[in-house]
Amino acid sequence: MNHETIDPTALRTEVEARHERMIADLVAYASLETPSDDVELLATGLAWIESWLTATVGPAAVRRAHLVEGYGDSVTLEYPSPTGSSEWVTALCHYDTVWSEGTLDDWPVTIDGDVMTGPGVFDMKSGLVQLGHAVAASDLLGLPRPGVRIVLNGDEEVGSIASRPVIEAEVSRGGAVLVFESAAEGAVKTARKGVGIYEIETFGVEVHAGLHPRSGASAIDEMARIILHLHGAADIDAGTSLNVGIVQGGTRTNVRAGHARASVDVRVTSAAEVARIERVLADLAPHDPLARVQVTGGWNRPPMERTPPTAALYERAARVASGLGFELREVSVGGASDGNFAAALGCAVLDGVGGVGGGAHARHEWISLAGMVERTEFVVALFADLA
Repeated sequence: MNHETIDPTALRTEVEARHERMIADLVAYASLETPSDDVELLATGLAWIESWLTATVGPAAVRRAHLVEGYGDSVTLEYPSPTGSSEWVTALCHYDTVWSEGTLDDWPVTIDGDVMTGPGVFDMKSGLVQLGHAVAASDLLGLPRPGVRIVLNGDEEVGSIASRPVIEAEVSRGGAVLVFESAAEGAVKTARKGVGIYEIETFGVEVHAGLHPRSGASAIDEMARIILHLHGAADIDAGTSLNVGIVQGGTRTNVRAGHARASVDVRVTSAAEVARIERVLADLAPHDPLARVQVTGGWNRPPMERTPPTAALYERAARVASGLGFELREVSVGGASDGNFAAALGCAVLDGVGGVGGGAHARHEWISLAGMVERTEFVVALFADLA
């Protein structure tokens, strides 16, 4: 960072002057319910976001929209550098939440001292509010910043099924990728696990369990053996877990089961483990020759590995934070985000630059209001460095 360009006192003064407005903006935004499975509510939320960004930052120079029936729209807004920088940053921001319509009825957005709670304030509505004000503060102060490409998607919490092609296309345009997901106890995320969701079905041959105990084939027996095999394939030290979370099967206690189904969650930290687990699943075979095994599903997100470009981006960000007087820690986490897609394409990715707080996907979800100031300052300074 060019310390001659940034006056930390002026930056702090500008961001603190925006603090009350930032809080009010987040209250308004979080008071709009945007569950992943409600297209109408998502459309209302996205319209508010675009209107708010126009009022806060200004009109975008370019708008690209991608619509897929049944999912929230994906929209890219481009804000070129006002200082002539040829560099670009892609900011990934999902606007959907895990909270169903009506959650606000018994859990309204609430402020108690430094803490704000409410559906989605941590994951990840505070991150978008901080981003908008960071761009606005940077421009008002006349600081250098790269072009900012904001990608808004409404299906992250259900796997980014419709938005993945958009995300991959936008990050491929070049530049660092900043994911405005919430921070992990203040730390940014430089590695995330990849996620696979699989359905395993076993098919047996139904017979009377009492009259013909040696005949037929039990789909439940086959599934039990498979579950033990899958859990044995986990390598926790290597960061690989397999969890059979749902099991269903059989029809009656006195009938050898003709069908069973299991849902499996797989988490891995590397491409090598992706390949190993794929082999494990491909090699599943029935114990009884009369039975049959079928595996469907696949990888929802590739692992976000701490690559050299990501490590270099983190070191740069840590120096920027140090210049502002705080330590920026890094962590690897088990959850995935849209940053996984960018990392798999070789991009430098810094995830978790959003709200500071905790309780993602829990009814005690919260953010620190003071954290909004520090994080917004940091993003402005990081923009200047990347420009």
